[in-house]
Amino acid sequence: MRYDSLDTFLTDGKEALLKGPIAMIFAEDLVEVDTTLRHHLSLGFKQVLLFAPDDVRLPEGLEAKIHRIRYATRAPNMLSDAVNRMIEAAPGIWMYYCYNAEYLFFPFCETRTITDMLTFHTEERRDAMLCYVADLYAEDLSAHPNAVSLEDAHLDRSGYYALGRNNAVGHPKDRQLDFFGGLRWRFEEHMPPHRRRIDRIAIFKAKKGLRLSEEHLFNDEEYNTYACPWHHNLTATIASFRTAKALKSNAGSTYDIHNFMWHNSVEFEWHSQQLLDLGLMEPGQWF
Repeated sequence: MRYDSLDTFLTDGKEALLKGPIAMIFAEDLVEVDTTLRHHLSLGFKQVLLFAPDDVRLPEGLEAKIHRIRYATRAPNMLSDAVNRMIEAAPGIWMYYCYNAEYLFFPFCETRTITDMLTFHTEERRDAMLCYVADLYAEDLSAHPNAVSLEDAHLDRSGYYALGRNNAVGHPKDRQLDFFGGLRWRFEEHMPPHRRRIDRIAIFKAKKGLRLSEEHLFNDEEYNTYACPWHHNLTATIASFRTAKALKSNAGSTYDIHNFMWHNSVEFEWHSQQLLDLGLMEPGQWF
């Protein structure tokens, strides 16, 4: 179903918010919108919401399976504005957000649904889940000038690291780290400092007063932690072409980058086991 605006959806489509988990996908351009939607539908989200301008075209059968909301996805603060309004409208519901050409993977997602995983995560007394954004890129940029190819996707197998996240007075925050790596690390001269992190709290349970910032962090510090105090918890990975697209579409970087490949590039297998083996997500107690 189509909605003229987020206001219209929150009035006429509010029944879609009664049961989660809900996926919110923000189409910043026309690249791989359909495959992004299909991938998240296959994971078992109860509702998939597409925030997109009118120039995004979808197959009729696919559009019938989602809720499409007209939205200016290039506007300042567009992500946090939309997510925070959704939080206000549906407290208690599990939510997830990503951009087009991004694909969520969690441990053993080939055989278990997102509902299965979040039921377990809730029993672990967790209300949010840390996701690592693993940059994908095409091997041959002459064949794929925008760096996007599902058949030719690669990622870095190493080069990831974490630094302590400090509070306002310079003390380390409990169970919080800033994670770095991938293209944002290798081409950091083209990335502003506040855009270099690859951690994102992309899966969370909405509650009254919760607010998301444009830095992908919440005003509740516990939501920003990678695990509970007593043991390791599940984490997930978002395999993303977003950084590669940006580096090749931005005039300030595209002519400086002729190839994303290096000695630590490996072909992406589109399977959660590869991401587990690379240490890009954590199964915790999830067996």
